[in-house]
Amino acid sequence: MSGWLEVQRGEAPLVVSFPHTGTDLPPELAARLVSPWLARKDADWYVDRLYSMARELGATTVRTPMSRTVIDVNRDPSGASLYPGQSTTELCPTSTFDGEPLYLPGQAPTEAEIAARRTRYFEPYHAALEAELERLRARHGRVVLYDAHSIRSRVPRLFEGELPHLNLGTNRGASCSPALTRAIESACEDPSFTRVTNGRFVGGWTTRHYGRPEREVHAVQMELACRGYLHEPDAVCADNWPPPFAPERAAALRAVLHRALSACLNFALAATGVA
Repeated sequence: MSGWLEVQRGEAPLVVSFPHTGTDLPPELAARLVSPWLARKDADWYVDRLYSMARELGATTVRTPMSRTVIDVNRDPSGASLYPGQSTTELCPTSTFDGEPLYLPGQAPTEAEIAARRTRYFEPYHAALEAELERLRARHGRVVLYDAHSIRSRVPRLFEGELPHLNLGTNRGASCSPALTRAIESACEDPSFTRVTNGRFVGGWTTRHYGRPEREVHAVQMELACRGYLHEPDAVCADNWPPPFAPERAAALRAVLHRALSACLNFALAATGVA
């Protein structure tokens, strides 16, 4: 564990990645931003708390406390868009999901600064992910990477209407076995929640890069709509976002997510005949 990278090792063949739950901003960067609130607005709020059961299941977790405004470790490091033709944010974002500028005039990161952040943060994060995946695949023969996210239910710049509660992404079927997809879908069946597979979100760079089912590395992304676990306001502002974590509201969704992680674990263990 370092100041900006947290790796908690487990021995089960499951790795849960938390790339966007951090809110830390280096002081030298904070002075160049329009506001700290805008810089933290698009965090995956409380997602690591939602998945606290991951450690109980024996999973390895990889997380950065650093805000995605510093660098988004779930974007293509080359800068190429993951969703050509659709609005998205960059490797080092310069605007919020709503299109609001993050930096004061003339303070946006230069290409040299972006390269330096990629070396300092992006590359070590993914070196850690890759090392844990290889460690567990070598031990078990099969491993699942579960990339955990959330987003506000309505973000008109990014998608129309209201997002389903549970958004499973498998890079349109390329990043994992169909059997794993079916197992997670079954685990997520619940009358209280809506779900979709490979809808607006099919998986970010992490899912697409590591998902190699032919090598028994299976990767999925789960994007949660925040209303499934938070009292989400109709319009967010600095006075109401984020709302406090509400364990009683989150309990039903946590039960679904526990089933989803268990489905991933059972799928991975089936390769060794343990499940």
